[in-house]
Amino acid sequence: MKEVPLSEIKDDLSRYLREAETQEIIITRHGRPAGVLIGFESEEDWFDYRLEHDPRFLRRIEQARGSLRAGQGVRLEDVDTE
Repeated sequence: MKEVPLSEIKDDLSRYLREAETQEIIITRHGRPAGVLIGFESEEDWFDYRLEHDPRFLRRIEQARGSLRAGQGVRLEDVDTE
């Protein structure tokens, strides 16, 4: 993780977006954290990020796990593929 003042980000956003593909960049304002710049190497990375932070998707995952704990549903390992 790298910290960069907002004034530097504004001056060279393209450069910091490229850097953010490999590490999160903490944007500071007056020396204090103000935000995070996260870059994506591909559209797939963007899609994964959106799923990981989508409350509806996370809720459905938790419901599915709850069903499995309650003995309902079928585990992926138990699905017979032909």
